[in-house]
Amino acid sequence: MMPPPRSNFEYQKIEPPKRISEVPVYLKAILGGFFTRMIYIIKLVWETGPWIMIVMSLVAIFQGVLPIISSYVSRYLLNALQLGFSKYSSAKEFFDFSFASDSVLFLLIFMFVLKILGSLVGQIDSAVLRISGENIVKCVKVRIMNKAKELDMAAFDQPAFYEKLENANREAGHRPIQILNSTFVIISNIIKLISYIVILSTAPGLWWASIVMVVVSVPSAIINFTFRRKNFFYMRWKSKERRQMNYYSDIMVNKDIAKEVRIFGLSDSFIGKYIDVYKVYYAGIRKLVLTENAWHIVIALISAVTNCVFFAYIAILVLTGKILIGDYSLYTESLTAIAGNVAALISTSASVYEGTLFIDNLMSFMDEKQSIVPLDEKKPERINYGAPHTIEFCNVSFSYPGTDRPVIKNVNLKFNPGETVVLVGLNGAGKTTLIKLLTRLYDPTEGAILLDGKDIRSYDVSELYKIFGIIFQDFGKYAVTVSENIAFGDVEREIDPEKVRFAAEQADASDYISRLPDGYDTPLMRHFEKNGTELSIGQWQKLAVARAFYSENDILILDEPTASLDAIAEQEIFNQFDMLRKDKMSIFVSHRLSSATIASKIVVLEYGAVVEEGTHKELMEKKGKYYELFSTQAKRYIESEKEI
Repeated sequence: MMPPPRSNFEYQKIEPPKRISEVPVYLKAILGGFFTRMIYIIKLVWETGPWIMIVMSLVAIFQGVLPIISSYVSRYLLNALQLGFSKYSSAKEFFDFSFASDSVLFLLIFMFVLKILGSLVGQIDSAVLRISGENIVKCVKVRIMNKAKELDMAAFDQPAFYEKLENANREAGHRPIQILNSTFVIISNIIKLISYIVILSTAPGLWWASIVMVVVSVPSAIINFTFRRKNFFYMRWKSKERRQMNYYSDIMVNKDIAKEVRIFGLSDSFIGKYIDVYKVYYAGIRKLVLTENAWHIVIALISAVTNCVFFAYIAILVLTGKILIGDYSLYTESLTAIAGNVAALISTSASVYEGTLFIDNLMSFMDEKQSIVPLDEKKPERINYGAPHTIEFCNVSFSYPGTDRPVIKNVNLKFNPGETVVLVGLNGAGKTTLIKLLTRLYDPTEGAILLDGKDIRSYDVSELYKIFGIIFQDFGKYAVTVSENIAFGDVEREIDPEKVRFAAEQADASDYISRLPDGYDTPLMRHFEKNGTELSIGQWQKLAVARAFYSENDILILDEPTASLDAIAEQEIFNQFDMLRKDKMSIFVSHRLSSATIASKIVVLEYGAVVEEGTHKELMEKKGKYYELFSTQAKRYIESEKEI
């Protein structure tokens, strides 16, 4: 037996080294993954808009150089002021001199210009971040949607898939631009750090101060990176809890089940479940935050004491006349800047590292491979549209991914051109699953399905889907207009209003549509529009049926198309379907066995296996499973009629 389709939705965790000899390999794996993710982010942003990278680069360089220039201007200005006060006996004389002096006036003007430029560049940076952030959100969301469009249905049966999808969606908006912005902040900090180290090295006897400041910051770096990694893995491991919390909170505001929640008094139960899960989730977060901050407090105290010692030493240099007040300002500002930039460099680098780990969620999701593809992707078989088709199930068995229980067992069936086939059986018999296999939403785990004598896996999937006109029992209800809901039956051509109306008439939906506020232009559901209209489930089902009438397909598949309609409406729909299908092959799934009487072939399924096959007359004469089901249902109708 072929193994069920597998997904690679497993995370790869790099285990920490257990021996010294393993450290180089560990670091190589960590750094290799980091740079791979950074390159991915840069490519993503560049594809969104090259201007984003260019503007952010220029801003980073400017913001790295500006503080250095400002520090030197302050130094020269303060020294000029100090020398001016010592030379002149009165403030009036000094200010007369100062504003007559080109150098002092120039320094003052230059300082103001720098401040104005800094403010302007800051505003530009903020605007770029907001605009580019919105663009990147759109770009990533579209990528995720396009990827979801390609993924196999098997993926949607796995909790790991939802974990990755949730993580990818969560990070889609802010992470890429946040990481890139932080990267440019690091570049700015490196420019400032190197410049201030050079400045401090010119101070008398302070060449070693910058080394001490960097060394003091090393423990902070270790703690930052350690806890960023711990935080990442905690968030990843707790994806289930986050999804549970979202699920419980969404239930409380879900209008579709609000009535049941109120009537059964389920509100407190789900609120309690949310709180219970939150307690478990919060306990871990709280422990991480408190532990990390305890370490940072200790390091901050050590750093503060070190700063005080150096500040005192520089003050002594001023008092002994070795340097001027402007120099004091420059050197103390350099000390503060070195400490601040080292801390910012560590913190930002740790955030970037953590962010790239989270981006791995998006990368992993985007790397998921599709298995529902043609056997020969380069030369798929061509489908003969508009011609009669045959379908054959050859020893088909199927188990849903992640389970060993077969839902379909050794099915052998053949549907001929123009046949009307009805699939009959109790709930769980495998009727809908058989439809999913036929439409290649899943591939059999054993056997093959032939379309016109060829394995359906040899056809291009998108081309294969075009031959089916299908209504599932869990049909879609879309928050768009009535007309669009019907026209979704054939999205490859422009909406034809006349054909939309004709389809609605055939589905017995035109009467209630005409009474809607805006007729066929009425928006449905109240998600977006104030005048959105809510339909009953029966009305929705008629729209789904109209969708089938609107489409032009070779094979019609109806999975419980009238489950929410009354018996009279159901009979009217089936009468219309008789006209719709004409010479087409049509496959019905229905619990109301009265509809089976029109079939040219009835297939009875039980526990995933075919137990009977034939016409209504043949199966009734056989007095087997179909006879039992039909007679039981007919008896119930007759007894109900007698009671009336």
